[in-house]
Amino acid sequence: MQANPYLGFNGQCEAAFKFYAQLLDGKITFMQTWGDSPACEHMPAEAQGNIMHSTLDLGGSILMGADSPPGSYEEPRGIHVTLHYKDAAEGKRIFEALAEGGKVTMPFQATFFSTGFGMCTDRFGIPWMVHCEQPA
Repeated sequence: MQANPYLGFNGQCEAAFKFYAQLLDGKITFMQTWGDSPACEHMPAEAQGNIMHSTLDLGGSILMGADSPPGSYEEPRGIHVTLHYKDAAEGKRIFEALAEGGKVTMPFQATFFSTGFGMCTDRFGIPWMVHCEQPA
């Protein structure tokens, strides 16, 4: 069994997934608009180009996501997508890219439990945590 985050967006899914694919060295394996789906007749014209479903392969884990139908988007609350790194410099690089244009909740820094840890919400509204391993 594998559990995968499913991210909801308010019209920015395509841009977000392209950004995540580049930043996280992933590959988009599926992306379909509402207009190209069997649900197209149920979506208003202005939402036809929004993403109905997308899958991003991160080489061992998967992110999935979609644009919410008009009027049904809700900001994520009470959950973060967490990335784990062995190298604090790499973790910091990823954190800074995710935080750019977004909101930093906790600046990336060494903690009692990590060589580097930070929390942010990216410019697409997705909450992230970046955690770097503490040596044993």
